[in-house]
Amino acid sequence: MESTEKTIYITESGDGIKASVDAEVTGNSEKSNAELKCCFEPLKAADLGDKSFMETYGTKYAYYGGAMANGISSPEMVIELAKRGFMGSLGTGGISLDVVEGWIDKIQAEVDKGYLVNFLSSPGMSDHELNTVKLFLKKNIHAIEASAFIEMTSALVYYRLAGLKKGKGNSVICENHIIAKISRNEVAQKFMSPPPVRIVKELLGSGLITEEQASLSQSIPMADDITVEADSGGHTDNRPLVSLLPDIIALAKRIQKEKHYSPKIRIGAGGGISTPESALAAFSMGAAYVVTGSVNQSCLEAGTSDYVKKMLSETEMQDVVMAPCADMFEMGTCVQVIKKGTMYPMNAQRLYNMYCSYNSISEIPEKQLESIEKRMFHSSVDDVWNSTKEFFAKRDPSVVVRAEKNEKQKMALIFRWYLGNSSRWAITGDKSRLMDMQIWCGQSMGAFNNCVKGTKLEKVENRKVADIADFIMKGAAYCFNINFMKMNGMKLDCRYTV
Repeated sequence: MESTEKTIYITESGDGIKASVDAEVTGNSEKSNAELKCCFEPLKAADLGDKSFMETYGTKYAYYGGAMANGISSPEMVIELAKRGFMGSLGTGGISLDVVEGWIDKIQAEVDKGYLVNFLSSPGMSDHELNTVKLFLKKNIHAIEASAFIEMTSALVYYRLAGLKKGKGNSVICENHIIAKISRNEVAQKFMSPPPVRIVKELLGSGLITEEQASLSQSIPMADDITVEADSGGHTDNRPLVSLLPDIIALAKRIQKEKHYSPKIRIGAGGGISTPESALAAFSMGAAYVVTGSVNQSCLEAGTSDYVKKMLSETEMQDVVMAPCADMFEMGTCVQVIKKGTMYPMNAQRLYNMYCSYNSISEIPEKQLESIEKRMFHSSVDDVWNSTKEFFAKRDPSVVVRAEKNEKQKMALIFRWYLGNSSRWAITGDKSRLMDMQIWCGQSMGAFNNCVKGTKLEKVENRKVADIADFIMKGAAYCFNINFMKMNGMKLDCRYTV
């Protein structure tokens, strides 16, 4: 069945139950003896989700492509999504601020709405976080996606309050919007609450915010929108969306009843969204918008290598696993990655086990140390440490100062060199590092690959990020209309394709 914007009439006669866009076949016409069971206006892709979300961010659809660090969600990806009425989040994690500034300029030269810039939590790097926010404010970035935050930080609160002012009457205008990615109730609650008073006082004392902004701070939540991130690529708690999303929606309702925010906090769904059916399921559970991730990494606009894109297009649901990550290595945090065709998951786990077992590099048995230098580092530990110092000298010198006073922390930074570079080797397609590549990916990638088999989207060369977004959203509307007709007695066996 083809999609239509005309009224659909479902009738029943001696010939059975039928659907038509012709009013003359219904019982309303003398030409027909069919009984009208129901009629409805077909749902369109733009009807899905919360209208206020689209109004806030200037989009046509309640859909955005979530950020993927190291520029995998590239300026080109963000621009293409915005031009087609969707939204994209620029993947700034691991990228120097001067490069990020250039990317922002590139986006702003092409579009003036429908884009986000990602703000990735950087534990122990408060100076870097503050400098990142100062860049956002300098470039008039009024919408960010906050990722991996467990606690509210001074920089994050500063961004939120810097755009705060009085409106008409008793209203409050908050110009700087935050979409927070979360996967735990306790973190969601922090983003649904007003900024911590302690941090507000610190910002006021340092002159970063005004008395008025401090006074208004307790009348707003930290985030406008909460993206419930279920089983996804990269950072994830592997929680099922069908359990997590309703729970967070219920939490938002309880807090709204207490706080009376205006406007209300919206709850969106990410993690596992890659097909029309999965998007419709999220909307049916009450999601205000949906977020995609892994599936976009295989697109032409993705800032990663052709080698990785080919691997992703061949990935099945069982081809992913959890492995230690670089940014929160010491905490034992893991990310979901591809396990087929790479040794990264095994190598990363080996390094984390060493970190837990020893207090310094000097404690590691000589044979084990030689093994990781030869098989993983392809370099000496001393060379790795020198490279690490050069990196943090530009990013946050205080990190090196602390590490040189703490041997265990120094060891962690050396190990993090491998974990951090493994994702860059994947992005550049370094052929000498094929077995060391860290490729973030969720099971949704396999679901998408199965869904588009036999269509033009099966081939990597045809995968454009906005076309995939269009396929998911229009397909979700199509599935809703088909399901509605099935519920009214029609026997249908069809699936939306491109």
